[in-house]
Amino acid sequence: MLVYKIVSPQSLLLEERTTVKESVQKWLIRSKNDPIVKILAKNSNLTQTQLETLLIDFLAANISGKPLKNEDKAQLRLSKAKISRGAFNRTLRQARENVIQSMYTIILLGYLGLFSSTRLDPYLEVAGKLQHYVSAYRDILSNDKLAEEQLRIVSMLREELESSLERLSGTSALSEA
Repeated sequence: MLVYKIVSPQSLLLEERTTVKESVQKWLIRSKNDPIVKILAKNSNLTQTQLETLLIDFLAANISGKPLKNEDKAQLRLSKAKISRGAFNRTLRQARENVIQSMYTIILLGYLGLFSSTRLDPYLEVAGKLQHYVSAYRDILSNDKLAEEQLRIVSMLREELESSLERLSGTSALSEA
């Protein structure tokens, strides 16, 4: 005898949202706990809430496979408190403004010729190390057989990056000393 499960469109939508919500929140928690993300976020001009909101804005459509309304995105935040669509939109706007201002700062420094200054070399070097780390990390994720040597190298790269980022986070890193 066949048993049919009655599924309403509302329950399918709720189940789909839960899956997207769980996926997004797991990714956010992993990101939030990443030591390199912690250092970078602490020294960025984004608040934790702005960073989380910006990540949700980018991730939600990719994970769900379709565009989501900001009202739905607001429900993906890690906070237990329910936030309104308006609060989500304000935070998202602030995060985007901060990112754009950061980009303009970089463009301005380049235009004024400050990137040729040896004071910025350590930052450019750490940016290169970060690219190398991300590439090595992706290689590990795509490899079925994890070699102990690969894990050791990625771990060393992460530790070196953490150390470099911490060293460069102080204002004295840009002084002439």
